Amino acid sequence: METKNLFVGLDIGTTKIVALIGSLNEYGKLKIIGIGKSKSLGVHRGVVNNITQTIQSIQLAVSEAELNSSEKIDKVIVGIAGQHIRSLQHSDYITRINSDTVINNDDLDKLINQVYKLVMLPGEEIIHVLPQDYKVDGQAEIKEPIGMFGGRLEANFHVVVGQVSSIKNIARCIKSAGIDFEGITLEPIASSDAVLSQEEKEAGVALIDIGGGTTDLAIFKDGIIRHTSVIPFGGNIITEDIKEGCSIIEKQAELLKIKFGSAWPGENKENEIVSIPGLRGRDPKEITLKNLSKIIHARVVEIVEQVYIEIKNYGHEEQKKKLIAGIVLTGGGSQLKHLKQLVEYITGMDTRLGHPSEHLAGNNSIDISSPMYATAVGLVMNSTRISKKSNKKEDIDQNELEEIDETNQSERLTIFEQFTEKIKTFLDNAE
Repeated sequence: METKNLFVGLDIGTTKIVALIGSLNEYGKLKIIGIGKSKSLGVHRGVVNNITQTIQSIQLAVSEAELNSSEKIDKVIVGIAGQHIRSLQHSDYITRINSDTVINNDDLDKLINQVYKLVMLPGEEIIHVLPQDYKVDGQAEIKEPIGMFGGRLEANFHVVVGQVSSIKNIARCIKSAGIDFEGITLEPIASSDAVLSQEEKEAGVALIDIGGGTTDLAIFKDGIIRHTSVIPFGGNIITEDIKEGCSIIEKQAELLKIKFGSAWPGENKENEIVSIPGLRGRDPKEITLKNLSKIIHARVVEIVEQVYIEIKNYGHEEQKKKLIAGIVLTGGGSQLKHLKQLVEYITGMDTRLGHPSEHLAGNNSIDISSPMYATAVGLVMNSTRISKKSNKKEDIDQNELEEIDETNQSERLTIFEQFTEKIKTFLDNAE
């Protein structure tokens, strides 16, 4: 197989680092052919805090994926999350010199580039600029302005901002691990590609990706991403609570959470008890499952309520912005028993669990249906799109108007490529 048919996603999480290698089968469907996983040691709440350990973890995951698929990884798309990510709404406009010509890609590029010039706080960089809707000469709610006449082109944007240093550190780790850096994308956007259907995005849906260190949120309505947010709590904080509440070591707390944990205290009888071996000859500890689920419940409620505040901030309670498809839970933390019921109880919204195998080829030999692979699968899907675009770039110039469908995507990418280029040049200069 030629290397160019390989697509690689690298999910650098707080608890684990996953490298996935995918290729397209004869029907153009994505098939995962290699997977590598390692314990993430140098990342805290989605942010790299130990370069050397992170490099080692990346190398471990990558070499396992290479062994697994007997392919060589040369470049990856990486996901970024972390507590430094924030988003804002922004409107901007351009006045076109000649309103007798139709609006084309260049106009949209010009408008988006203008948004990239926004002055951010020191040390922050714009990661994504996502157009929401356009206005042409005051005519509102236009989804696709290309091909229309008009003098003034306005748009509302959802702008995602992150700390430059964090992004550069991730890029640095990848480069030092001996891999090329193909691009970077926001993790909730990647996860949403893997687990949401187009119908859900149209109807309105909130994707909650509960990871080890962070909980990521992405809200879609009318097929467009409307709101993103990263909440600096995840599964690890629940484990911490169990560790302290039951005075046991972290490894035992994690196992307890996975095996016996529940988000709903009412489920357990008073007399259900787990015995945990004591350390080095000490007596075993007895823990009631009721207490365990009370500890978990308290923390999960806090996480879900924070997410719900974000959903309300987006405006879910307005009729026009209502999320009809409700909530989709994904990420490793979504596997907690009775979590779906708890989320429905707190938010009053329909909830389902999202598995990343929905958009993949049916005969996948590697089982990646677990929600914890959602981000990694989404990153691989992202990589396929980028390579499709670069192949399409040449055609777009010749038949611009026939490609109206692709414009939205291609224009978004060109800006993104600039951002990636910026990071690449920074890395080269830093050598």
